[in-house]
Amino acid sequence: MSAALLQVEDLSKRFGGFTALDAIALEVAPGARLGLIGPNGSGKSTLVNCLCGTLRNDTGSVRFDGTAIDGLPAHRRTHLGMARSFQLPRPFASLSVAENLRIPLLYTVNLRRGRHMPRAEVEAREAELLRLVGLAGKARHRPRDLSQVEMRKLELARAMAAEPKLLIADEAMAGLSQAEVGEILALLRRLNQAGVTIILIEHIMRAVMSFSDRLVVLVAGRKIADGLPDEVMRNPEVERAYLGE
Repeated sequence: MSAALLQVEDLSKRFGGFTALDAIALEVAPGARLGLIGPNGSGKSTLVNCLCGTLRNDTGSVRFDGTAIDGLPAHRRTHLGMARSFQLPRPFASLSVAENLRIPLLYTVNLRRGRHMPRAEVEAREAELLRLVGLAGKARHRPRDLSQVEMRKLELARAMAAEPKLLIADEAMAGLSQAEVGEILALLRRLNQAGVTIILIEHIMRAVMSFSDRLVVLVAGRKIADGLPDEVMRNPEVERAYLGE
């Protein structure tokens, strides 16, 4: 029995005659900080969408926490403990910052077997998450009142409200200043130290190298490297993918 939290075997996805993913194999251990990188069009988003249930892979299998999840819809995968944040935050604009966290608490956590959170516990958990991401003072604000980095923090808090075992952070730092990138990295490290396994998809290489204990590189739908970050970045195939011949 594999100890991997996430196990992907021979996963492929085609769109007509175009192969977006070609026989991807991947294992992620509990507590890992995995960086997933690759040039634009390399298949990163397609892989994440197949893992999270937004797309259905054509071949191969995905197991999460020992359970085969092929064919499960996205919300069922979230109930099992897989969550993602989006590159473009998607909060409920008509709800307050705190109310945005209430949705996953009520409709994901509360629907798990053996869980029922009374109102006081839900509110306490909202306050705890907002303190964790540095938004405690914005609980009653609407998302439109937040800065760009605060929106990214809210997006991560919404994902964390589902109490995931695995968080896939999709370009959570795109467009941020160097100081703001540091804030998001510090937040992701705190989440990881609290026991959350994290897959970080990011183009900011200094952030990926600083955060990741392992690096996976996709190019044209193929996994071309997988290992320690420093070793992966010295891989000639990786150098060609990023720097050309």
